Amino acid sequence: MYILLSLSIALFAGLMLSRLAKLVKLPAVTAYLVAGILIGPYLLGSFGVKGLGFVSMEDVNSYDILCDVALGFIAFSIGNEFRLAQLKKTGKQATMIGIFQAVFTTILVDAALIGLHFIIPEQLPLPSAIVLGAVASATAPAATLMVVRQYKAKGPVTDILLPIVALDDAVGLVLFAVSFGVAKALISGQIDLLSVVLEPILEVVGSLALGAVMGFLFHFCERFFHSRSKRLAMSVTFVLLTVALSQLKFTVGGIHIAFSSLLVCMMLGTVFCNVCDFSEELMDRVDRWTAPLFILFFVLSGAELELATFQNLLVVCVGLVYILFRSAGKYFGATISAKATKCDPNIVKYLGITLLPQAGVALGMAMKAEALGAEGAIVANITLFSVLIYELIGPFLTKVALLKAGEIKPEGKTSARHTFLHTKKVH
Repeated sequence: MYILLSLSIALFAGLMLSRLAKLVKLPAVTAYLVAGILIGPYLLGSFGVKGLGFVSMEDVNSYDILCDVALGFIAFSIGNEFRLAQLKKTGKQATMIGIFQAVFTTILVDAALIGLHFIIPEQLPLPSAIVLGAVASATAPAATLMVVRQYKAKGPVTDILLPIVALDDAVGLVLFAVSFGVAKALISGQIDLLSVVLEPILEVVGSLALGAVMGFLFHFCERFFHSRSKRLAMSVTFVLLTVALSQLKFTVGGIHIAFSSLLVCMMLGTVFCNVCDFSEELMDRVDRWTAPLFILFFVLSGAELELATFQNLLVVCVGLVYILFRSAGKYFGATISAKATKCDPNIVKYLGITLLPQAGVALGMAMKAEALGAEGAIVANITLFSVLIYELIGPFLTKVALLKAGEIKPEGKTSARHTFLHTKKVH
């Protein structure tokens, strides 16, 4: 009973706040995050009434399976942006920009935080500064995708944005694994080349390979069904199966092998959309089916935000430096590389702003960094603080950038009720 009550209240709060957000012209995803904060452990949940809010972080974390599934569907949808016809136009530019801005951001944040380390060495250890630089490279594909969908954004910036966000996280995983290995070496005094070089490459390559295999298998099984409902059911089946398989971890000869759920599901969507001739229609049906799931994902994400990080002045100060230099890295990294690859002027001008949101992947990196001990705890706290800020203002800035680029049209915002009534009158 309490589980269903909590989920229904989470959905209701997210939906109702999205109407208020529309009045002040904020993206719906921001409303969902705020709804999560309101019914989370620090506000409504603090009264301890089970079912009317999330009473503790353990309560929020008990719904992790929903978040894993939602991220799987989000990654699957982003994979749909990697159609070969589109990649022929923007593939080279997206690859160059995606890699350059991620590396540039890491270098800039590392430089700033390592400099800060020499000023406050005890409060900000060198391993923490190095790992935070890699965490800075990651973006939030979920928030970006939701803004693009809500406003039906179309144009050069939107076309190149989603492939870059997807590639950005792949690059970020490699950068994090290398930085994490260096940080461990600084703490222990021993460097492990396997964990620094080989394991991150295996994670990316293995994730893409697993996603490709699942994509071809998905296409093979889809051919046995012709009804739309059964094809939709098969799509849901394969995303769930792929999310499950991506959580496998094992060790071979001392080498730890793991997969990235985001990369595996992106590759699943990429392969399927390129080999299946009715994939666009099916993807559209999947998107409609997952709408409530995505709302729950963002409400739960809002409930997970640690408001207690504001109580630590050190975390706030270092977090502000991190946010400032990460934002500069994303903006100027995207601008420089977009100019170098001769992109559309709007891409040069506005792309960097759309890359600011940060959430799930960065939090995953931060949680893994906790294995470093005290140095890892610093990484986790600063990442939690920055995610809190980025998640609340990032989607709004993405909307503003796409609006300035002329890729959000007022006529794209239509009422489903009015559309239905108009169609009914015509017939």
